[in-house]
Amino acid sequence: MKTTLTTLGLSLCLLVGCSGQKKQAETNFIQENIDNAVAQETLQTDIIEKSGKILNPRTIDKDGNIVYIPIDDWCSGFYPGNMWLTYELTGDQKWKALAEKYTEDLDSIQYLTWHHDVGFMIGCSYLNGYRLANKTEYKPVIIQTAKSLSTRFRPGAGVIQSWNTDRGWQSQRGWSCPVIIDNMMNLELLFEATRLSGDSTFYNIAVSHANTTMKNHFRPDYSSYHVIDYNPETGEVLHKQTAQGYADESDWARGQAWALYGYTTCYRYTHDQKYLDQAEKVYNFIFNGKNLPEDLIPYWDYDAPNIPNEPRDASAAACTASALYELETYAPGKGYKATADKIMESLASPAYRAEVGTNGNFILMHSVGSIPHGAEIDVPLNYADYYFLEGLMRKRDLESGK
Repeated sequence: MKTTLTTLGLSLCLLVGCSGQKKQAETNFIQENIDNAVAQETLQTDIIEKSGKILNPRTIDKDGNIVYIPIDDWCSGFYPGNMWLTYELTGDQKWKALAEKYTEDLDSIQYLTWHHDVGFMIGCSYLNGYRLANKTEYKPVIIQTAKSLSTRFRPGAGVIQSWNTDRGWQSQRGWSCPVIIDNMMNLELLFEATRLSGDSTFYNIAVSHANTTMKNHFRPDYSSYHVIDYNPETGEVLHKQTAQGYADESDWARGQAWALYGYTTCYRYTHDQKYLDQAEKVYNFIFNGKNLPEDLIPYWDYDAPNIPNEPRDASAAACTASALYELETYAPGKGYKATADKIMESLASPAYRAEVGTNGNFILMHSVGSIPHGAEIDVPLNYADYYFLEGLMRKRDLESGK
């Protein structure tokens, strides 16, 4: 039977061309995952719409109940972003209407100044609406949010301060001006604000932050620390630590994904070769490094003590895959798309993609929020779904030549 199937496969290649078969398989993969996402998102939005409120799902609790979050939660932009991505993937006006509704509920975030995550919150919601549906009325919100984020820039250190140190667990660490690698993800908002407003202030802040982070956050092997604490007046590095990784010197998986994605984005806006080089070096660390599982879905930390009996982090994998599709467009032929495809195939398998109607109606299972905080361990997360959908969109666009 094996010989017959092999012969049949070769015959089909001769008849229709192996490249044609591959293209059809890729098309089927994308459409099947779109259909799955639509099914889950339909169940999720039906619950929201029937409530008569605008609810923002983030994850599930230990009993399987959906956890909804307030608009000032750092994850509040991802679910509206999922609606925009679903609209872009389907063209169905239903998702556009929901995206507008859930996005515009976040209007007041444009004035939020007490943390750095407004780039996630407004970038995934308003900026996607501006890009994907030409919602030009969103432009002022994007620019005002960039102004709010810019208030966190510390000129003496050349960085955007991530967390305030006068509240919560951050106040107990002895930090002065903590900057986390996650903050690279918020620079896109600043670059866009300069493009939309013509004000170069935002661009200059983003470049300063990216350069300072490149100088201080990375080890010789191009793995990234999670937290660098600065003297805000002088820029002196006071501490190199972690908050969500296993240890200060360990390699927290999602942090490496943020770095890869962040420097790829910086190259998009600046065309500065050093950012492309940095992204490629981070890629080489991740995929030539230690303890990477065969399916390319990382453990939550590459140095976690009980590998292989440690939780995986699908959110880190999804973010990485999405970044790699963009990186492929700047440096083709180096295997970035093939790596991203393998990640996406793993995420779309039954090992990580939930059956419709399960998993709190989130798409992906097996993500990790913060093990050191005992929070969101081996659960769905709205940002894992977001980067999976973005990866799906980028894969489709790359394969169709858009």
